[in-house]
This record gives sequence, C-alpha cells and structure tokens, in this order.
Amino acid sequence: MLICSACAVEREEPVPDLCPICTDERQYVPEDGQQWLALEDLATAGQQTVLVDNEPGLMGIRTQPKVGIGQTAQLVMTPAGSLLWDPPGYLDADMVGAVLERGPVLAVAASHPHMYGVQVEWSRQLGGIPVLVADADKEWLGRRDGSVNFWSGTATIADGLTLHQTGGHFPGSAVVHWAAGAEGRGVLLTGDSVFPNPDRRSVSFMRSYPNHLPLSGAVSLRIAAQLDELTFDRIYGNFNNVIPSAAKTVVRNSAARHAAWTSGDFDHLT
Repeated sequence: MLICSACAVEREEPVPDLCPICTDERQYVPEDGQQWLALEDLATAGQQTVLVDNEPGLMGIRTQPKVGIGQTAQLVMTPAGSLLWDPPGYLDADMVGAVLERGPVLAVAASHPHMYGVQVEWSRQLGGIPVLVADADKEWLGRRDGSVNFWSGTATIADGLTLHQTGGHFPGSAVVHWAAGAEGRGVLLTGDSVFPNPDRRSVSFMRSYPNHLPLSGAVSLRIAAQLDELTFDRIYGNFNNVIPSAAKTVVRNSAARHAAWTSGDFDHLT
C-alpha cells in the first residue's frame, strides 16, 4: 500500500503514474508533481499525529506536518463507542493507542473520496472495524478490503450518531449528525460537503474548492433542505473550521445566497 503525496489517499500496488483523485477536476496535481509514498518513509522522516480538544465527546486528529490535503479527522465518542470521521493519511502506534484509550471504535467513515486517507490501515490498526464507503463513490476506492462496507441514504453508527448522504461535492458526499454535541443542541460534521467559511457566519457549496467550481443553486437549496430536517446548532468542517452556533440558520441563509448569486440576482453588483 502507498499513499499519494498530494491527497494522502491510500492505494493498492501497483499504483498508476498519477493519482486518479488528483487528476479529477475537483482536485489537482501540484506544479512540482505528485509522488507515491510509504507510511514507513513518513515515520522515518519524523511524521506525527496530534490530538485536538474540540468539545466534550469530540476530539480532532491532525498530522504534523500536514500529510496530503491535511484534514483534521474527528473522533466522535458515544457511550456505545466511537466513530473516526475523515481519517488522516497517516497513523502511528501512539495515536492508535490514544484513540483506543477512549473506548472501542465502531467504524471509520469519510465525508467524500478526498478524505479517505488511509482508512483501511486505520481499520486494521483499530481491530478490523468497518470502513463505511458511500456506494455512489465506490469507483474512487483505491484499496479494497474485507472491512469495507458500502452504504447509501443513511447509516446509523450508534444511538444519536448517524451518517446522511447529501451528494453535491461528490454524489456520495455525506455528513455526520451527532445529536448529543454542542451541549445537546446537535452537531454536524460536514467535511466539505458543506464548508464552514472563514467568516464563521456562512458556508459554501462547491464541486471543487481548490479550482473554484460551484454547485448550482438548486443543489445548494436541496442540500440545505435535507439538513434542515436535522437538529443541530454547530458545524465542524474538514479542517476543524467551525460554525460555532446557529448553524442551521447559517446553512439555510447561505444556500439562499448561493442560489441567488448563481441565478444572476446580484449581477448588478458586478
């Protein structure tokens, strides 16, 4: 198994010359190229994983220095066990131990293929737990394993912890609804299915974030309507970017704004 230096998604050998995920229009191959790396090489170079306290029951996990896209994974802890969401493209024994110290892990899942990381490797190190992959995105899976389980629509991990397929960024793009988060007001973990913006007062709906390719207004409204059925007050994105409160209103208003801009309602401002 090797990982792509640009996106850090694992792939079985023999690997292609270029990473299929990075050559897709939603991502890119860096100007200085893309290489295939072994986890052992990263460990030798001093790669580390770091825990981040987000709120009670929610820990972030990031690589230092960043590997690939550099997402912050989320470990959601419930009385029944944990979910590892958007797993990084690197792991080490210390972090595996730190995760297991916080209770059994029920599953690994990613919001979309850019966030697959080394999901199968995490599964194996955590005891062969299920890797949940959206059926609509299975063509992007670079490493097959008996732990991989395909799902669509919704998937319940534990009481109050559910995956919801939103589509948009990828057909299988998903979010996690954690009912107990934000002191019981509810949390969404969205990856970049819905992206919390730097102003912390709006979110984005994009087919490609690095290449600035928007989704249609109709899709943004569809996603917002689907999420409006859930109870949540806070959002965490895939870089630990946060909408700290009133997140449901933020999603609703952001989708309406996105739809208005893409339909030409604000062309007079340009």
